[in-house]
Amino acid sequence: MAKQFLSGNEAFAYGIRLARPHVISAYPITPQTIVVEALSEMVEDGSLESEFIHVESEHSALSCAIGASAVGARTFTATSSQGLLYMAECLTYASGGRFPIVMMNANRSTALPWNIYGDQRDSLSQLDCGWIQAYAKNAQESLDLALMSYYIAEHKDVSTPFMANLDGFVLTHTYEVVEVPTKEQADEFLPAYETDNKLDLSNPRNLAFSVGPDLNTAFKYKEHIGLLSAKEVIVEAESKFSKIFGRTYTGLTENYYTDDAEYILITLGSIAGLVEETVDKLRAKGEKVGLIRLRYIRPFPNEEIAKGVKHAKAIAVLEKDISFGNEGTVYTNVNSALHKSGLSVPTSNYIGGLGGKNISESEIEGIFKELKQENSKIKFLGIGGEGDGFNG
Repeated sequence: MAKQFLSGNEAFAYGIRLARPHVISAYPITPQTIVVEALSEMVEDGSLESEFIHVESEHSALSCAIGASAVGARTFTATSSQGLLYMAECLTYASGGRFPIVMMNANRSTALPWNIYGDQRDSLSQLDCGWIQAYAKNAQESLDLALMSYYIAEHKDVSTPFMANLDGFVLTHTYEVVEVPTKEQADEFLPAYETDNKLDLSNPRNLAFSVGPDLNTAFKYKEHIGLLSAKEVIVEAESKFSKIFGRTYTGLTENYYTDDAEYILITLGSIAGLVEETVDKLRAKGEKVGLIRLRYIRPFPNEEIAKGVKHAKAIAVLEKDISFGNEGTVYTNVNSALHKSGLSVPTSNYIGGLGGKNISESEIEGIFKELKQENSKIKFLGIGGEGDGFNG
């Protein structure tokens, strides 16, 4: 295992090279482009043996991946923002067909206004499409997710496409020291892809056909069960990963000082790193605060959240998303988890980072301070101050 100085995009590309996909379908879009550029260079220099296909749009990128997966190939593609929305028609074809495609999405704001910076409205708008969704915190986890995503998606009990999300620019374009596994380690972890769910001239079968209401319900139920089954497979994959690579992950969520925490912030993605630093600072002052990072949004960690917050006096959900006319999508899901577990605790929703707007340490400290009031609220960070776009 060697250490290299890599951006989140490059780290993910290294992980994909170790997974050895048979087909890569590529269409560039900021801030995802570096991933497919790096992979094209790997194919060109011979360090990755793969069919690299240049397509004319994001819609074609996923269509190509579906076609390749349908004949039993391990496939990869990547996108971002409007590109993901352009793919939307194909997302349900991939999940409904139970094709275990892996796709990296570089989280970026959606238009209008036009904006190339990062929030999470693109991926969170597609939660109902039947894909596994994971959110990386740093470059190391990005590389590791690239490998684990194939293990999880291709498992016979899951057979579901996997969307790995990296925060645009904040993670995709910043550099960190990353441990890169050897090819031998990767091969020990990730088995060769084998599936019976493929087109085969020697054993003809029908895929992606039309059905009536009764069979449609049956297919959708099986699709749902496949996603739920991913919970156990994620734990299985991480256990094997830890034994081979020596790095440990904690399933659908990652808890930070939650055992005795009275006030807990729940979030996802790279902002969790700053929240951890803020928790450390407040803990040093004797404040009982903690963090739950959502590593996966689908399948959703209902039980894990309920267990992590059972002693809390108040909870805040910080997300880079808004479901217009209601509240943050993550907040809706968290409240559902609490309701199903019978927990009654004040919850507040903080919407921040839209269009790449910075979330500061002082704002996170302010969230913990407001939680002590133990009142529920929905609040946009950065509204009402200088430079918020509403003055003058």
